[in-house]
Amino acid sequence: MPASRTTARRRLAAVATALPLLTVALTSCGYGSEAASDKSSEEAAPAASGKALSADTVKIGYFPNLTHATALVGIQEGIFQKELGGTKVAPATFNAGPSEIEALNAGSIDIGFIGPSPAINGYTQTGGKSLRIIGGSASGGVKLVVNPAKIKTLDDVKGKKIATPQLGNTQDVAFLNWISEKGWKVDAQSGKGDVSVVRTDNKITPDAYKAGSIDGAWVPEPTASKLVAEGAKELLNESDLWPDKKFVITNIIVSQKFLAEHPDVVEAVLRGSVKTNEWINANEAQAKASANEALKTLSGKALPPEVLDPAWESIQIINDPLAATLQAEADHAVKAGLLEKPDLNGIYDLGPLNKVLKAAGQPEVADAGLGVG
Repeated sequence: MPASRTTARRRLAAVATALPLLTVALTSCGYGSEAASDKSSEEAAPAASGKALSADTVKIGYFPNLTHATALVGIQEGIFQKELGGTKVAPATFNAGPSEIEALNAGSIDIGFIGPSPAINGYTQTGGKSLRIIGGSASGGVKLVVNPAKIKTLDDVKGKKIATPQLGNTQDVAFLNWISEKGWKVDAQSGKGDVSVVRTDNKITPDAYKAGSIDGAWVPEPTASKLVAEGAKELLNESDLWPDKKFVITNIIVSQKFLAEHPDVVEAVLRGSVKTNEWINANEAQAKASANEALKTLSGKALPPEVLDPAWESIQIINDPLAATLQAEADHAVKAGLLEKPDLNGIYDLGPLNKVLKAAGQPEVADAGLGVG
């Protein structure tokens, strides 16, 4: 979604050095700079049984967040482990995209569930040598919610203070684009202009809203529903801005080294993902409860129904990585002046997923011309 074009390109190098833009993955349970291998998630994982595949263990990274429901539910319910047999699932949870990418590059995890911006950044920063996107997991789950006493229409957003999770993250880019399409001007780096874009950690956004320091927020779930529970009003669902109301919010990535050395393990994880997604979509109430139980295990606190229910409703659990929307998101960041034009050719390898989908009698998915080969 095109954001206002920044002409001061010389600032980009300095900003890129100071802050790894487009690397903050989406999580509403808290952003952080450190990866956390959550012991409770490892303890909760079902035991491996049967014959191991080509690797004894597969280390899977994800976030304690509803947009990572495939990982939450698939691990909680033992669906991944069943597909892997004697190959043990070793879960690791993260609170930020850079940490997960660093872990993947270091071999601390093999496969990860992650947002589009850190996937783009991780791929381009290594010249296309670090990872591949091998599947989709979720679409949607992002809303503009506002103080109804101050903002009644979309035009009323002008002149107000609106939070996004962090400079250059996926929601920040989307909001900058929306501002640009309204014909308003905002400096992408400072957030100053016709709208004040206030970069605010999701875990403190509800407190900032209650204190009146922001008038609204363009945020992922469940932060959006937490704000609504505090009296905010949903003004816009980002899904309504995309073709077919779908855009990627969570991808599945894999280390290229692990993919080359253990294709059978990768295929088993993808079978687990497809079967988990099928179970989630067929058993909404049970799946929602399972995801919330996983969140409680990981964070110590389950989401209350007034937050969980609307948040869950706004997220679509899918296998398709929606490759065309990844390219669009990258283009929007470039137009905002937050990213040099990336070469995303080869970022996808959907061969293993399409093999799994075909075997399951489900439609195959496309890579929008950004696949290997």
